[in-house]
Amino acid sequence: MAAPLPKCLTFWQLIPLGVGSTIGAGVYVLIGTVAREKAGPALPLSFLIAGVAAGLAALCYAELASRCPSAGSAYHYAYTTVGEVVAWLIGWALILEYSVGGAAVARGISPNLATALGGADNVPFILARLPIPGTTMVLDPCAALMVALVTALLSAGIKESANFQLGMTVANVIILVFVAVAGAWIGFTHGWPGYKDSPSYLPFGVSGLLGGAAMAFFSYIGFDTVASTAEEVKHPQRDLPLGIGLSLTCCGALYMVLAAVLVGLTPFDRIDPDTPMAQAFHTYHLHWAKYLVTGGALAALSTTLLGSLLPQPRILMVMARDGLLPGWFGRIDKGTGVPLNATAVTGLLAAGMAFVLDIGQLSGMVSQASL
Repeated sequence: MAAPLPKCLTFWQLIPLGVGSTIGAGVYVLIGTVAREKAGPALPLSFLIAGVAAGLAALCYAELASRCPSAGSAYHYAYTTVGEVVAWLIGWALILEYSVGGAAVARGISPNLATALGGADNVPFILARLPIPGTTMVLDPCAALMVALVTALLSAGIKESANFQLGMTVANVIILVFVAVAGAWIGFTHGWPGYKDSPSYLPFGVSGLLGGAAMAFFSYIGFDTVASTAEEVKHPQRDLPLGIGLSLTCCGALYMVLAAVLVGLTPFDRIDPDTPMAQAFHTYHLHWAKYLVTGGALAALSTTLLGSLLPQPRILMVMARDGLLPGWFGRIDKGTGVPLNATAVTGLLAAGMAFVLDIGQLSGMVSQASL
């Protein structure tokens, strides 16, 4: 039987891991789409409803992870409860979801990097996107490089990965809190025009509110990354439920505050669905906010990329333990305590897809894997 992963994670390392994996670039974009098309000024309520639904799912993950502290996450739960065949299918669906999801996140780094540098022309040639003549293919070396760097970090050890996640998550949360505080100050000084100019609090009715909650649920996905580290947690029965629950609570509170500020600054039908936060500040002639929001998006993409690539090697390792994959995938490096072979395969697969496929193709594959 393969050696178990070393137990080195504590409760305080699980919270930034969960928050960083959950608060991705979606909050910088999705929040505007939900407000404009579904919820209107009731956007905070949509995020509250979605948070309650995500919390119920998180409680299930927390109980299963604490009772079965294995690195296999949903694959291991299925293997334990319904058998090998269903678990094999779920395992491959998770592998597709995590690897393709990581590649999709990596493809979003180049546009934000270009914005931070003042335009695509300022991106270094070695990192610039390269269209292939005669095809619709656009190669993205920056995305592949980011996947390679995160893979190298994951290969160094789980504590090193958790510390990096902590730093980037703190930076992202600080930016979001600053955006919320600055936005609230503008709102109070200008009388919250977004609420005043809206025809009603529920312009799309209850169906719009619930439809917005369904869209907003995507912003809460990520707590399963914490469950995938169950085998590496020192006290899983205590720390896993707390880590999953508190990280999701922090995300929900931050989402609702940002949502309330955004729809208060700008009438919902004038919110830019692509760059809602930057556009809201631009309306009040605070152009520096574009760079602040872009920095937050880059930090969010980095933490989400790590959160996407972290679970897959552990799922491959557990499947190898159960005899569903060659034992080569289950080998653990004695120095780092990481399944290096599975991590390397994950990185190569995700980097290749990020280099070649565009975000539309990758997002479609992620949806199929999730379903």
